[in-house]
Amino acid sequence: MTATYELDEDDRVITETAAAFAAKRLAPFAREWDETKHFPVDVLREAAELGMAAVYCAEEVGGSGLRRIDAVRIFTELAAADPAIASFLSIHNMCAWMVDSYGTDAQRAHWIPRLASMQTVASYCLTEPGAGSDAAALSTRAVRDGDEYVLDGVKQFISGAGVSDLYLVMARTGAEGPRGISAFLIERDTPGLSFGVNEAKMGWSAQPTAQVILEGVRVPADALLGGPTAEGTGFGIAMNGLNGGRINIAACSLGGARTAYEQARGYVADRQAFGGALIDEPTIRFTLADMATALETSRLMLWRAAAALDAGAPDKVELCAMAKRYVTDACYDVADSALQLHGGYGYLREYGVEKILRDLRVHRILEGTNEIMRVVIGRAEATRARASA
Repeated sequence: MTATYELDEDDRVITETAAAFAAKRLAPFAREWDETKHFPVDVLREAAELGMAAVYCAEEVGGSGLRRIDAVRIFTELAAADPAIASFLSIHNMCAWMVDSYGTDAQRAHWIPRLASMQTVASYCLTEPGAGSDAAALSTRAVRDGDEYVLDGVKQFISGAGVSDLYLVMARTGAEGPRGISAFLIERDTPGLSFGVNEAKMGWSAQPTAQVILEGVRVPADALLGGPTAEGTGFGIAMNGLNGGRINIAACSLGGARTAYEQARGYVADRQAFGGALIDEPTIRFTLADMATALETSRLMLWRAAAALDAGAPDKVELCAMAKRYVTDACYDVADSALQLHGGYGYLREYGVEKILRDLRVHRILEGTNEIMRVVIGRAEATRARASA
């Protein structure tokens, strides 16, 4: 596996297309959407027209057929304009990939074109009120009843809940533990499916987050992702999907932090204090140096992990966990430093830095908390140590 650190012509076109769309259709409205809690589905569909809603799904069923490293670059550029909207699009892409990778031919043919156009908007439903990091302990149940399954349970912290058209729901069809979990595709208007109130959150205000409540939800047996022989495969599907989800969300941290850094650098270059520009103060330059270094190392780690995922490398899970853990922590710190460099102005909404900080904070929690990332990495290192002993 070779990681590429320079962009060729195709790479530049993809990246520049995402950057131009973000600058025109996201950046001018990001603060307004945050303040009014507006979820711009129409703008998401415009992104879909440019191939950003099923980035790494197969072209034969309507996807863009791109690589994970392309997705990382796309989400970085989108998040440079609005981390909240870019992050939702990354979750939608994760759902699309799961359907493309694990669905039956009929499921792929039916859903991927709709997901690629965002005619159908998708949400990922794994977390529960009593099962967050310990996803294998989920309690939502799906009981077979003839040619149907009946689902009961509650999903927590679901992005897009109530607005999305399709819910990829993990539910228990068998015994306790990961092998008893299956994945289902459930449409919004299915009887028995309802939604909690939109949560009041620290950040990500432009996308709705609520409970997904299943009370006697009946779905046909072919709503089981992968078909009738796929019972018990849901946990593996969820975990494999999260490898890409983790580097996507980390890319959203990188994009947001890059913008915060650029704003701070411009601010201290213009701001006069103590008889000169702030940027002439050595301590300010040291802070900028640390911020720039964190952004560069974040980019390199993300591209390395994405290349590993594209190549199916043996250490792809560990590398994705490393990238997610490091990048979301480091980039949050960059955004925090950017606010600090602005002084009191950074605390004001009109400068936009505090929004970036609020949006990036949750990236250290979702798609597996950064503490869980350490568990994943540590487990891999322990296995490697035993193998070499």
